[in-house]
Amino acid sequence: MVSRSTLRMIIILAVTSISGITITQVYWVRRAFDIRENQFNRDVNTALNTVAASLHNINKTQEPSSNPVEQISSNYFIVHINGPIDASVLEFLLVTEFKNRNVKAGFEYGIYDCIEKCMVGGNYFSPGNVRAVSQFPETPMAGGDGYYFAVQFPSLAANMISGMGIWGFSSAVTLVVIFFFGYTLFVMLKQRRLSEVQKDFINNMTHEFKTPISTIAISAQVLKEPGIAPDRLRNYATIIENENQRLRQQVERVLQMARYDQEEAGLKLEKLSVHDLIEAAVQTRRVGLEGEIHTEFGATKDKIEGDRLHLSNVLYNLLDNAVKYCATRPVVTIRTFNDGNQLGIVARDNGIGIPAAERSRIFEKFYRVSTGNVHNVKGFGLGLSYVKEIVTKHKGRIWVESELGRGSAFHIILPLA
Repeated sequence: MVSRSTLRMIIILAVTSISGITITQVYWVRRAFDIRENQFNRDVNTALNTVAASLHNINKTQEPSSNPVEQISSNYFIVHINGPIDASVLEFLLVTEFKNRNVKAGFEYGIYDCIEKCMVGGNYFSPGNVRAVSQFPETPMAGGDGYYFAVQFPSLAANMISGMGIWGFSSAVTLVVIFFFGYTLFVMLKQRRLSEVQKDFINNMTHEFKTPISTIAISAQVLKEPGIAPDRLRNYATIIENENQRLRQQVERVLQMARYDQEEAGLKLEKLSVHDLIEAAVQTRRVGLEGEIHTEFGATKDKIEGDRLHLSNVLYNLLDNAVKYCATRPVVTIRTFNDGNQLGIVARDNGIGIPAAERSRIFEKFYRVSTGNVHNVKGFGLGLSYVKEIVTKHKGRIWVESELGRGSAFHIILPLA
């Protein structure tokens, strides 16, 4: 599971990335919109100036010395004309010039008589759609005489956005990416919370088991004392003691994983002799074992920086698996060797072996090799997952070589001190 610090770093990087992408996208979309708007204003101003010049030629009037086009707002323009304006001629000129300038937005125009102070014509033009003109704001001319016409683009913003093409598509893609990014973070946080609840439950449950296990162990020892119970009951007490010890080992294994996942106990590194650790583990496992465990210490250098408790547990797990997963009399060999500045450990057994299809998954937490309906070997599928975690934390590597029916060999490589 992802550690708290790693998850915190992922969230910070994710939020920073999303914020950066969003700000960059907004900046470039706004910049693209501004460029299009400026281009649109230039095109409209040029077109309206051309229309004004054409109307002056038609009316045989002198063109004003100043610019006749005045932009009132982003989508509203007025053009001053010193003479009457024919609505049909104006519409023809506007449509022609806007088409020449590639101005495709729908527009409405109105003609205002400054002498009579009233609207004298107007219309709305859009490809395939013509409707009556809406009320234009009246803007009196300086001097109070003459005519002007106004042009307004009612749906300019929507028209410009719809024409932005790739920018609209990229914005949609960015929104989708941000949504899935946020959803992924939400799922990660939820899964972590569920995992923490699960581990807390397992941790509390196994701790609760330890008290009755200790009580059963004491009771079994008392029953085995001479004179306390007849021989038949002492035999049952021995069975109870052995099964209780096996239960204690399983509970301890679950506690080890829960404690390690919660990072309650970090690695306590010290300089260790791996040969001494192997000897201690072998001596402990030989007690009551109907089989053989051999050691072949080929390494001339066996000192590493490691955690004594966790590395001992790694060796115990490998020896336990070698004994448990053996259909005949178990024979286990632990060999060491040096490879440059590294120490190699090989634990080889004569067990049932691991199918090729399942070798890549045996180090996954809670995974157990499928044995069909046969459940003669009990366990939680935590041992090898724990082994891999510890070896990895010690900057080492572990892998397995196995052949079904011919045993397995677990290889561990650790850096020397």
